[in-house]
Amino acid sequence: MKLALYLIGITVLLFLLLNKASKGRVIEGFSIWWFRVAFAFVILFAINLIASQFGLFIPINIVSGLLIAFLGIPGIASVITISIFL
Repeated sequence: MKLALYLIGITVLLFLLLNKASKGRVIEGFSIWWFRVAFAFVILFAINLIASQFGLFIPINIVSGLLIAFLGIPGIASVITISIFL
């Protein structure tokens, strides 16, 4: 727990030392990433609704959401493929 707090503190300190333009890029990157994660969960929910009509269960959890947010369409294909074969 202490290590996590140290890492968060160091990250905040380094963020405060950035200039104004760099802070804007960092904040923009975080906002884009969080939008992708939120949209990934919306996509997972829609896929789960459609797949449930065919008797498939697509798990909605943080791992599958982050996988879709990071990989995009290949992430969607991999989550569907894994759920079909497992």
